[in-house]
Amino acid sequence: MFGKRGNEGFGKSGSNAAPPPVAVSASVAVAEKPTAAPVLAEPSAVARPQPAPAPARRRPARTEDYYDTKSQVFSALIDTIDLSQLAKLDNESAREEIRDIVNDIITIKNFAMSISEQEELLEDICNDVLGYGPLEPLLARDDIADIMVNGAGQTFIEVGGKTIESEVRFRDNAQLLSICQRIVSQVGRRVDESSPICDARLPDGSRVNVIAPPLAIDGTALTIRKFKKDKLKLDQLVKFGAITPEGAVLLQIIGRVRCNVVISGGTGSGKTTLLNCLTGFIDADERVITCEDTAELQLQQPHVVRLETRPPNIEGEGEITMRDLIKNCLRMRPERIIVGEVRGPEVFDLLQAMNTGHDGSMGTIHANTPRECLSRMESMIAMGGYTLPAKTVREIIAGSIDVIIQAARLRDGSRRITHISEVIGMEGDVIITQDLMRYEIEGEDANGRIIGRHKSTGIGRPNFWDRARYFNEDKRLAATLDAMEKD
Repeated sequence: MFGKRGNEGFGKSGSNAAPPPVAVSASVAVAEKPTAAPVLAEPSAVARPQPAPAPARRRPARTEDYYDTKSQVFSALIDTIDLSQLAKLDNESAREEIRDIVNDIITIKNFAMSISEQEELLEDICNDVLGYGPLEPLLARDDIADIMVNGAGQTFIEVGGKTIESEVRFRDNAQLLSICQRIVSQVGRRVDESSPICDARLPDGSRVNVIAPPLAIDGTALTIRKFKKDKLKLDQLVKFGAITPEGAVLLQIIGRVRCNVVISGGTGSGKTTLLNCLTGFIDADERVITCEDTAELQLQQPHVVRLETRPPNIEGEGEITMRDLIKNCLRMRPERIIVGEVRGPEVFDLLQAMNTGHDGSMGTIHANTPRECLSRMESMIAMGGYTLPAKTVREIIAGSIDVIIQAARLRDGSRRITHISEVIGMEGDVIITQDLMRYEIEGEDANGRIIGRHKSTGIGRPNFWDRARYFNEDKRLAATLDAMEKD
């Protein structure tokens, strides 16, 4: 079916004489071994006290003989196989076909390999042809939050909130760049010397960033923010201590009564995951439009329109910015607008949308505190070239934002929701906010895990009380605030 088999296909690859035995350790498997108790990698990750992960035991690096053998087998495979026929098969069938041919090649070339070494080579070549090469075992693990490739010879992973070095490495920088190009081409983007920076996503929504030479001096740098196969829900955040049960009910009410929400936090604090959780409380009959740089949000409502920005082409034309998307979605009759991340002048358009009948809109922003979040919005509006007085800008912000939820990644790697704050209004030239709940750090345990607790600030009647009463949620809100005070 796939063309040549036997001796005919291998003439170009060298003599059939047996080369020296391949020095490949049987312990050098591509796949990393999962930990005995996988740790959730999003905001709920490492929230329960547990010992810090032990440094990974370093296994012997693969030898040049291994890569030489793999190169010979791979070249013979490409000479033999019919790629057009292979493309018609499903993934499992294609893997079986490749394994059969590779086994034939190993037998004909008389390579001296143990069973485990041969299995390792088979898996490597299948991943190279059909997947993302050495990344495949890491992508298959659900306990990894981030994969950080610093050139062909160094790969780090984040497990349990801590960064450790993986044994995975690439044959050379050419293989790494080839895999990066394969990833970004799936979403219609490109990365090469003329366009060395690229944002993309994997089929499961995981976020990908690539920066290639000449900007990356030591070889292509690839960063993947992995998404869990099973999306986290708010009750799971409660289970792992990111928020209290009463705080989770308060967040449910905030999402349900169509408050305009901004989720603030640093890199890796779990903003996108929390945004996904909040959108779970949007009514099924609402029309929701999402605007993102790379599509990550996975809403469960039936009426969702997903929009994604587009970078310029090689001629520098055709770029579609976040501002373009937000302006256009205002013409699409949205009931809620969800912006994956606000990072520039588009914040002005989002605030205008929140202020003109699109209640319940949400977005995320990089900031360390709720007050800094408001300051960043003001700065972003100024970046857009608007010459509005500072007081006018603050009035627009205060009139648009109802609630700011602050997420943080603590020094022990755990994620916590540290503030639930509401924007009250203006007093003179100052935006007034009040905290409904705060997370206070009390110390750390013997394992270095931070100990703290969420505390109510004693607010019995928040500013969105009338909105809660309109949605018949006032009694549940009052009961939740009472329960928070008793904790």
